[in-house]
Amino acid sequence: MSAEKMETTASVSNGAGPVYEEKEEKLSPEDLSEMLAAGTKEVHEKAENTQFVKDFLRGRIRKELFKLGAVALYYTYSAMEEEIEKNKDHPHFAPLYFPTELHRHEALGRDLEYFYGPDWQNQIKCSHATQQYVDRIHEVGQEDPVLLVAHAYTRYMGDLSGGQVLKKVAQRALKLPPTGEGLEFYQFDAIHSAKAFKQLYRSRMNELELDVETKKKLVDEAVKAFHFNMEVFDELEEMGKTIKEDVLDAGMPVHGEMGGDISKCPYYTAKMAASGGSAYACQLAMAVLRHPTGQVLFATWFAALAGLAAWYLM
Repeated sequence: MSAEKMETTASVSNGAGPVYEEKEEKLSPEDLSEMLAAGTKEVHEKAENTQFVKDFLRGRIRKELFKLGAVALYYTYSAMEEEIEKNKDHPHFAPLYFPTELHRHEALGRDLEYFYGPDWQNQIKCSHATQQYVDRIHEVGQEDPVLLVAHAYTRYMGDLSGGQVLKKVAQRALKLPPTGEGLEFYQFDAIHSAKAFKQLYRSRMNELELDVETKKKLVDEAVKAFHFNMEVFDELEEMGKTIKEDVLDAGMPVHGEMGGDISKCPYYTAKMAASGGSAYACQLAMAVLRHPTGQVLFATWFAALAGLAAWYLM
């Protein structure tokens, strides 16, 4: 990553949500955002190589696993946002409190109602791996709230990055309505520019008055968050082995994307393209173009990927 990045500040709202303006800022390796990026690099790559993620990146989509992934996300975000609300005035979290812009549990509830029907709350349950993740979020929220910064950063920044690419692909692969039903998790209506908002969020993180030891604790917690995510992925992979193929793929095309959880590998495709993975990118493009609707999909995907790659290299 470059030593020079952009900081953003919020200006007057235009009536459709806040507008963010960019200004120059120099970052150092001691800045929290830089420490988190460097400290989670290895575990991020491990997350990218879980079988569930690799299958997803190969274009294999399973309807039932997509739904189960949304369930896992619902419990995770409900726990995280419950603890955020309790700690919204904490000096080490208050600058990162953006409920209107970021909170996802209500949107996930609407997605689950779309997939499971009005009685969705009685049809879902928290899985073992997800429960461990949820328990850890509650633990840090109650005992050491500053660590919520690591969980919020890991989740929301991924949602605003790769999630926006995958939303388009999932919508086409799952044949979901163009009006967005089933994918509200990925829709951030109150954010005018995802890039500008992410820059603002990182600059707010870097302004937190934290000593070096606390920053190291935050990096360790972010690594734990990735591990929890990987455990959820592995669990979903095992669940997939117990569900009949006709249930897994009911109504689904052979090619597609998603698998329920975007969060675990939000930057993979961009990183592969940006780091010289040209062979990978070409193989991916050819696979997409072989799809009956591949040419249209490729044009949409390529535009989104270009923006994501640019963000990754900042």
